[in-house]
Amino acid sequence: MRDVAIVAFAQTDHLRRTDELSEVEMLMPVLHQVLDTTGLRTSDIGFTCSGSSDYLAGRAFSFTMALDGVGAHPPISESHVEMDGAWALYEAWVKIQTGEADTALVYAYGKSSPGQVRDVLTRQLDPYYTAPLWPDSVALAALQAQALIDAGDTDEAALAALAARSREAASDNPHAQLSGAVPAGDYLVQPLRTGDCPPIGDGAAAVILAAGDTARALCERPAWIRGIDHRIEAHGLGVRELTESPSTRLAAERAGVFERPVDTAELHAPFSSQEVVLRKALGLDDRVRVNPSGGALAANPLMAAGLIRLGEAAARIHRGESDRALAHATSGPCLQQNLVAVLEGESTHA
Repeated sequence: MRDVAIVAFAQTDHLRRTDELSEVEMLMPVLHQVLDTTGLRTSDIGFTCSGSSDYLAGRAFSFTMALDGVGAHPPISESHVEMDGAWALYEAWVKIQTGEADTALVYAYGKSSPGQVRDVLTRQLDPYYTAPLWPDSVALAALQAQALIDAGDTDEAALAALAARSREAASDNPHAQLSGAVPAGDYLVQPLRTGDCPPIGDGAAAVILAAGDTARALCERPAWIRGIDHRIEAHGLGVRELTESPSTRLAAERAGVFERPVDTAELHAPFSSQEVVLRKALGLDDRVRVNPSGGALAANPLMAAGLIRLGEAAARIHRGESDRALAHATSGPCLQQNLVAVLEGESTHA
């Protein structure tokens, strides 16, 4: 296995609406910033991979337009996933492992503001039995939250405190869409209040990966990817135990999370109740600082929020604020698909 690290991370300021910007215009400053951080040019990048969704853009092959932000020349080796950018990072990591590239640019973006996100996300569901019923993303998350409450794993007061902690942590994050004292609000779908749910907004993010000595030359303290894995639950919600996340636990085992303690965890938990499930699956206690960036409750740009969790964890290692961090990304209803990575600083490199 090649040593691969995240050496740079950049993201937009996440906003409720960016009507005046196209996806390309939103993305270009982020791409310039992440390249400028390393001093690399587009021609120096061995592989480029992006994550986005045509359903959000409302047109087919929308990612081809975003390539204008990368540049038309020189020609590049490029790929795309119709998925959160965390999975684009996984593909880029695999590409570097094959030896076909030493560096990779990964970016993701999403504009949720133009449409009705709760309706759009129903298209992820089983097309024969579930999608025709149009259960939206918040209603399904509420089912999961109620199952947790019925099982005695949490209650509404605990969920409200969790959400308040995340929004308070976001006060130190200049890119967050929501921060500080955000009220719990009214019920959106009981038992979830507006404060338990993610904000709808637009945003983009990018990271650069590099292998071995190239990473050390580009970054003073690279965030080494010591393990990374992703797993999926059954598509049918009726055959799942919603209070558990076995796919997260399996991905964590394969990524090496349980070999040594982590000091930081960036969890992609768009709903407060989902952090309860993830903490249990990952065995995280109060000694681990969870979502110091504020997490997805502070900013949840669809298709980029998972990549941001990896980037935020890496950035803390770059700054020397963490030595061993866990990063998690999810996609689909009720934590259906889960990716887990372990990042370490140079000082803990074995």
